Amino acid sequence: MGAFEYTALNAGGRKNRGTLEADSAKAARQQLRAKGLIPLEVSPASESHSQAGDGLLSTSPGLGIKALALLTRQIATLLRAGIPLEETLGAIANQSRNQKVRRIVLAVRAKVLEGHSFAQALGSFPRAFPKLYRATVEAGEHSGHLDEVLERLGDYTESQQQFRQKVQLAMIYPVVLVVICVLVVTGLMVYVVPDVIEVFTGTGQQLPLATRILVAISDFISSWGWIIPPIIVLLVVGWMLLMRQSGFRYRFHHRLLDMPMIGWLVRGGQSARYIGTLAILTGSSVPLVQAMGIASGVMGNDYLKERLQAAQKFVREGGSLRRALEDVEYFPPMMIYMIASGESSGTLDQMLVRAAENQERDLQGAVTAFVSLFEPIMLLVMAGLVLFIVMAIMMPIMSMNQLVV
Repeated sequence: MGAFEYTALNAGGRKNRGTLEADSAKAARQQLRAKGLIPLEVSPASESHSQAGDGLLSTSPGLGIKALALLTRQIATLLRAGIPLEETLGAIANQSRNQKVRRIVLAVRAKVLEGHSFAQALGSFPRAFPKLYRATVEAGEHSGHLDEVLERLGDYTESQQQFRQKVQLAMIYPVVLVVICVLVVTGLMVYVVPDVIEVFTGTGQQLPLATRILVAISDFISSWGWIIPPIIVLLVVGWMLLMRQSGFRYRFHHRLLDMPMIGWLVRGGQSARYIGTLAILTGSSVPLVQAMGIASGVMGNDYLKERLQAAQKFVREGGSLRRALEDVEYFPPMMIYMIASGESSGTLDQMLVRAAENQERDLQGAVTAFVSLFEPIMLLVMAGLVLFIVMAIMMPIMSMNQLVV
């Protein structure tokens, strides 16, 4: 039995789209007619979203991290209860209200029923299930502990989703402040400042420097403010095109790691991702060298990815993980110390988990502190801009009062 996507007309003449299970496309059409629908198009779900690889050419549907975390937890819970994999996937698809999740789960179930492994079935949707996810599932199938591995994947995915949610919620207030600041300053420059300054320019007196600067900025915004958004769009598009060039991206990523404040955050985030991936893979019985290759593949920094691939080669040739990561030069000393302790005591898997948790806590603390500092800084910037505008307006008034006296 396979999964089929359909487009059909209901009794009211409106189009319905969805996914159902059937032995063939003909049987799927019969099911639709039995429901009072007129089938327009029926196609296998696993073929309608065929993929050309794991890169940008992939047309398979994707899943958000929240949906992936929930799906992983549901599969792990049902498997732990002793329900077979195909029945687990069928139950999740039937109770899911998310049509995208339902379509993907039914297509994966169809692959499993055809005799493919779970990891191979997930490979049909590389955008929904990343390389790390598929490799971990494959290791769980080989070890016979798929439910335990999925529990770990669920914990890992949920922690990533919770951390991302915390950052997004923490950034709401600063972003609102920035938007309000821009709107207030623009409104003052366009509608208030010209009318106020016009009173002073008519007197013929020499305006103070701050007032002249304010007038110049106000005139520019009033006359050429419309060109600023297109320029910003062009700059963003140009930057995206530059970042698609591997040479430029490599050099930028290298310099990014060495920047004073931003570099520290980037190093912390990349090391947390690497060590967290390594911990979950080795804990799922993936060999260390293979785990290092997968973990380096999910890194977002090209320069650091290259250094970690060299570290993988060093370990493959018999070197220690501690020495390999020390040579990378961008990992925290505490993490290196914990890995060295795990290697010497034979508890590397456990120490990798502890190192990942420790690095994740440090990163969360750093991001929280950064966002907490950003709020008062934006308030000060906004207050400074408003103060400058007020002083630039008040200075000519004070000068006129002195002339009258």
